[in-house]
Amino acid sequence: MRLVRVGAAGAETPGLLRGSDLVDASGFVRDFDGDFFSSGGVVALEAWADERASSLPLLSSVARIGPPIARPGKVVCIGLNYSDHAEESGMAVPTEPVVFMKGPDTVIGPYDDVHIPRNSTKTDYEVELGVVIGSTARYLDSHDEAAAVLAGYCVSHDVSEREFQLERGGQWDKGKSCETFNPLGPWLVTPDEVADPQALELTLDVNGEPRQRGTTATMIFSVLEVVRYVSQFMVLEPGDLLNTGTPPGVGMGRTPTAYLRVGDVVDLSVTGLGQQRQRFVPAP
Repeated sequence: MRLVRVGAAGAETPGLLRGSDLVDASGFVRDFDGDFFSSGGVVALEAWADERASSLPLLSSVARIGPPIARPGKVVCIGLNYSDHAEESGMAVPTEPVVFMKGPDTVIGPYDDVHIPRNSTKTDYEVELGVVIGSTARYLDSHDEAAAVLAGYCVSHDVSEREFQLERGGQWDKGKSCETFNPLGPWLVTPDEVADPQALELTLDVNGEPRQRGTTATMIFSVLEVVRYVSQFMVLEPGDLLNTGTPPGVGMGRTPTAYLRVGDVVDLSVTGLGQQRQRFVPAP
């Protein structure tokens, strides 16, 4: 099943992508938020939609697509999770997952404009596999337990400002939590439609030029290991988002470096999870 939210920012209508149609799910659920996921809403929603397949109203196919989940309680990110990306960043391959946080208010729609922050000179791109948590997870013991708490997968763009992140002291969060720095979607795809999360291709282009090409098969720590590991240090709540790392080709790792500028257009995709496109604009 593919969950989608359509409409103006902050006033999105929950829907489903069924075939080529966007159908309105607001008759069943107010929003795709923590309450929805924690109540087992995904399974119930699918049954509800199947019963009404011929009568569900359609959502506009030209309206704005929002992030496929409501604002998450937290966004947890894994750094340097592809060995070749760690190498291009000049950093050691980690022996444990590198965990950092990103502001929940960074999450925007997959086609929304991204703001280049004031005084930024090193705004960078990172295509990632996003994982949404479907039920409360603490101290998970196995990958099977990790699989049981997943609501689904989505395309996530972990935009970064490298000077803020690496040259301004302190932790990485300053370069990760700028406004609009996490486009998400277009859909949340439930796990039954993703045969193997470790066999997905990731791509990112800037102004039509290929920049990132990678596969989740080369992750240092698998999706399920990331979920299991993070649950040892914090409680993962329904609706939380995990960004699982990026393959090589980021602007910081290129020679010469190739950071984003006002007017640049970035296209990105993950196999079976859809495509995104953002234009980079000045911060207001």
